[in-house]
Amino acid sequence: MRYDISRRWPKILAKRLGDSYYIIEEGLKSRTIISDDPRPGKEGRSGHNYLLPCLDSHDPLDLVIVMLGTNELKVIYNKTAEEIGIMLEQKIIKPILTRKFENAPNPKVLILAPPKVDGKLASKKFANKYDETATEKSAKLEKIYNNIAQRNGCHFLSALNLGVGDDGVHLTEESHKELSDRVYDKIKEIFK
Repeated sequence: MRYDISRRWPKILAKRLGDSYYIIEEGLKSRTIISDDPRPGKEGRSGHNYLLPCLDSHDPLDLVIVMLGTNELKVIYNKTAEEIGIMLEQKIIKPILTRKFENAPNPKVLILAPPKVDGKLASKKFANKYDETATEKSAKLEKIYNNIAQRNGCHFLSALNLGVGDDGVHLTEESHKELSDRVYDKIKEIFK
């Protein structure tokens, strides 16, 4: 379920951080790392294709928070957790770290491991777009993403154990609050 903007973790985070921070929310339903969603009306969901113009439009940036990978778990894309990690590192993280920004040095990067998908619930709610392997694959992303962060000098935070709703994929309202708390603490640690 997608909550209205005031109940999603970026807006909750922005309110808590106050006026000395400016949070830009770039979340999009069905966004992938690189895969093209074949459904009509879902064109342009590749995070890789969107990334550089987005970074350029918001330059300068102090921190980029990345939480991608859940949609790559869909049956149609047939990806392993390891393949998802490679895509994230090569197509999202490295481009952020190597981009030549005009107005400031490269931003710091915080990689968020997404919550664990409940494949059984997700396969029912989303008409078999996910299957039960999504649970195991999403759990593996935590270690894979942590390793990516360490290799690339990025920061890491896990949302793996945050609760998902009855669709098996999206954070509950309470989990949005919890994630905003965790990211708040991490930001204060990064910029102390």
